Amino acid sequence: MNKFLIAPSIIASDFTRLADEIAATESAGADWLHMDVMDGHFVPTITIGPLFVEACKRVTKLPLDVHLMISNPDQYLEVFAKAGANNITVHVETCPNLLETIVKIKSLGCKAGVTLNPLTPASALDEVLPIVDLVLVMSVTPGYSGQAFMPEMIGKVEEIRNKLNALRSQAWLEVDGGITADTLPLMYKVGANVFVAGNAAFKHPQGVAGGVRALRESVRV
Repeated sequence: MNKFLIAPSIIASDFTRLADEIAATESAGADWLHMDVMDGHFVPTITIGPLFVEACKRVTKLPLDVHLMISNPDQYLEVFAKAGANNITVHVETCPNLLETIVKIKSLGCKAGVTLNPLTPASALDEVLPIVDLVLVMSVTPGYSGQAFMPEMIGKVEEIRNKLNALRSQAWLEVDGGITADTLPLMYKVGANVFVAGNAAFKHPQGVAGGVRALRESVRV
C-alpha cells in the first residue's frame, strides 16, 4: 500500500472564488474534493447542501467525496447522489440501520463510506466493514474547521487498518481533522491512505498548489 490520495476540503476554500478554487485544486493534483455537509443539529455548524454539491460537479472532474455530518442521512441519500456525489459517507451515530444505509448508498451508484466520532469505538463499524468502500476516521471532534489534531486517533486508525487487512478489504481508510504535512505521515504510517485537508490545503502561503504539494511531499513513497 504505497499510493495515497489527497482530498482538499472545499469548506476551507474562498467561496467568493469557488470555481477558481476548484480549478486550482484540480491543477494542483488533488485526487478528490471533500465536502463536509453539516446540518446544525448533529454538529453545531451549518455548511453546505446538495445545491452546492451540484454546482461543484458542473465545474470539476474530480470525484466528490461527500461526508454527511447530519441527522437522518437516509432521507437525503438520493438527493446527494443525484447532485453528483461519487462517495457518500455517513456516521454510525446517525444510522439506526447502518447496514441498510450502506446498501442503499451502493444501490444509488455511489461508493459507500462509514465514519465515527472520536469517542465512538472502532468496534461500532464491525457490522459493515466487510462491505464498505471507505472508512473515515475523524481526528478532531466534527463541527468546526481548523481544529487541532488528536494524536490519540493514531491508534484507532491502526486498529481499523488491522481489521480491514484481516478482511482483505480494499476499502480506502480516510482521515479528516488537523491533517498537515506534519501529521499526515503519522497517519500514513499506521495505514491511512486518503487524507482530507482544509486549511493545510487552501490556506497555504503558496495557495492550494503549495498546500497539496507540501502534503504530497510529506511522505516519500
